[in-house]
Amino acid sequence: MQAQTQPWQGKFEPIDHMIAPPNSYRTASGAPGKAYWQQRADYNIKVTLDETNNTISGNETITYYNNSPDDLNYLWIQLEQNVNKKGNQDFGGISNDLKDGITARNMQFLTRAIDFPAGYSIKYIKDNSGNSLKFLINNTMMKVLLNTPLKSGSSLTFSIGWSYTITDRSMFKLSREGYEYFPSDDNTVYLIAHWFPRMAVYNDTEGWQNQQFQRLGEFALEFGDYEVEITVPEDHIVASTGTLQNAEDVLSKTQRDRLEKARQSFDQPILIVTEEEAKANEKTKTKKQKTWRFKAKNVRDFAFASSRKFIWDAQAVKLPTNTVMAMSFYPKEGMPVWQEESTKAIKHALEVYSEATFDYPYPVCISVNTSNIGMEFPMISFNGGRPKNGQMTKNAKAGMIGTIIHEVGHNWFPMIVSSDERKWMWMDEGLNTFLHQRTVAERYPDFSSTTPKSIVPFMSGDKNILRPIMTTSDNELLSQFGSNFYRKPTVGLQMLRNSIVGKELFDAAFKEYANRWKYKHPNPGDLFRTLEDATATDLDWFFRGWFFTTDYVDMELSNVTWFKVYEAEQNIENRKQNIQLKPENQDTRVATQDFSDGPEVIKMSATPDDAYGGFLSRLDEEAVRQQLLGKNLYEVNIKNVGGLVMPVTIEWTYTDGSTEIDRLPADIWRRNEYEVKHTFVKDKEVKTVTLDPNFEFADTNTDNNSFPKSESQSVFDRFKNNQ
Repeated sequence: MQAQTQPWQGKFEPIDHMIAPPNSYRTASGAPGKAYWQQRADYNIKVTLDETNNTISGNETITYYNNSPDDLNYLWIQLEQNVNKKGNQDFGGISNDLKDGITARNMQFLTRAIDFPAGYSIKYIKDNSGNSLKFLINNTMMKVLLNTPLKSGSSLTFSIGWSYTITDRSMFKLSREGYEYFPSDDNTVYLIAHWFPRMAVYNDTEGWQNQQFQRLGEFALEFGDYEVEITVPEDHIVASTGTLQNAEDVLSKTQRDRLEKARQSFDQPILIVTEEEAKANEKTKTKKQKTWRFKAKNVRDFAFASSRKFIWDAQAVKLPTNTVMAMSFYPKEGMPVWQEESTKAIKHALEVYSEATFDYPYPVCISVNTSNIGMEFPMISFNGGRPKNGQMTKNAKAGMIGTIIHEVGHNWFPMIVSSDERKWMWMDEGLNTFLHQRTVAERYPDFSSTTPKSIVPFMSGDKNILRPIMTTSDNELLSQFGSNFYRKPTVGLQMLRNSIVGKELFDAAFKEYANRWKYKHPNPGDLFRTLEDATATDLDWFFRGWFFTTDYVDMELSNVTWFKVYEAEQNIENRKQNIQLKPENQDTRVATQDFSDGPEVIKMSATPDDAYGGFLSRLDEEAVRQQLLGKNLYEVNIKNVGGLVMPVTIEWTYTDGSTEIDRLPADIWRRNEYEVKHTFVKDKEVKTVTLDPNFEFADTNTDNNSFPKSESQSVFDRFKNNQ
């Protein structure tokens, strides 16, 4: 303790003051409290897609349940389509550097030289009696002024009429929805999401969550039941959230028979619409329409895709408590890889995620092929990845499969464990990526997956621009949000599972969190508290360092000193070794570069009576001596260079070639956050000592992890040796 000359930083202090305090709504254990409440919104929607003009128009009836203890004078409703209006708050600030060389597409992102029609036209808002409700629009949020306050414990039914022009996804940066046009056959795939005015969240921690949508921070939404009627061209196939209610009206007898067969097919997908049928369908271009009806229960959002280009396959997936229809929809441009891999990837995700958390509760799980993006919604996701001339490289296929698994996984985080994406992106992306990477590692072992080593380049970056994980979504740099909100939380959870808490204990705690908060709205503190509560492990030091700071891991093995206990007769016989006894109770060592000079010799002396204090019993000191005679004592000196405390894993390589690993908990840093010493007793003589040999803790500099020091090759030497 006296050796610590740098200021104490409190790395093991509780994080209570850094997260919201517990209360009757959210307990100190991390579980919802007895007084926990959340709002609810049920939707009845009728919508028409106009393919000729690329517009969508609809009317919806919302029944909003005020379960809060507060009376509400107004409501906030999300209007995400308004982000596409020129001049609105969106991604202008991310791509605002004009260069002397720039593509036309990037110039369009930057300047909106061609201004496309976009944004909502709100036709009316009326209460259940047909009375108009006044509303005010602020960018992507709409305030509805109520004629009478909505009392605590009561509900309100009102209706909205609206329309907007569907945007061309290729013309907008980070566009999650819209249409994709295929010039070769003059057809379009519509990805319809964020398409209807939706209730904002009102909760116990901040009241209305009415932050503006700026594309990066995504969504906070309430749960409810949906009844949706979707009118599209008659030759379109629709993929949607929910269960199809009128298959007899919209599917042919052949398609219905194939779908029924797919419900019994657990080993392979069944084609509902074949490639040949889809190609023939591309040529029809009918002006007639038909209406698809879907119902969905207890979901927080609703999305659909529509096109005459879709090939459609389906397969049943048996889970312990539910049988799910896994389905894929894709244009011919996705063949053959999508037919081979998409539904299989859905199945793998459903099985691994269900085992890790809770069984997937919904009746269908859908993957729709599109260009560039991966985007998630309840029961349906839009996923990029297409072959070129029918071929994909291994890396491209791995990326496509990984995207499908990831977006399917979002059904758990945040579609069911419903965290606030607009505020804490890492709570859905990080937890989801953790299980996504576990799925890849278990089901696709030939593919690369995220490990602690993956985050080292990011954590070694410029500290002037790095942000902590606990940064709100829209305040992160576009160049860093993938590392900070996806990979770094993933690696942190991997460390907890594999190296700090242990798999069995951690898996049970992670499952506890998922089940405590399914269909509810957790905050970061609820996750942190649950993981501690369910493991009986103090993890505040980990959460503080990994989530709240930009400290990094760099453990330096600064010195290892070899000792042996003094043996008089043996030492007399070996005086040729020039062993010098050190004065008692003094440390006169000089740091060495290796073990070639042999061990330091310790002379054990008798313990004086006053050292025992008031104890009358005495230690058998000769037995202690006998236990240590001939043994090798190694004092290891470790420095914390990076600032982030972590457990210490030490690998010993002995002179006979054998190895052994010792593990020290992070607690060794409690009393000195900068440097620690620890003594080990070994039967064998040691040749080398290495820290973190299996790279469990994302150490950013492995050059200082060994003793004797290993010399790093220069770039030139590596080049020369490779020739």
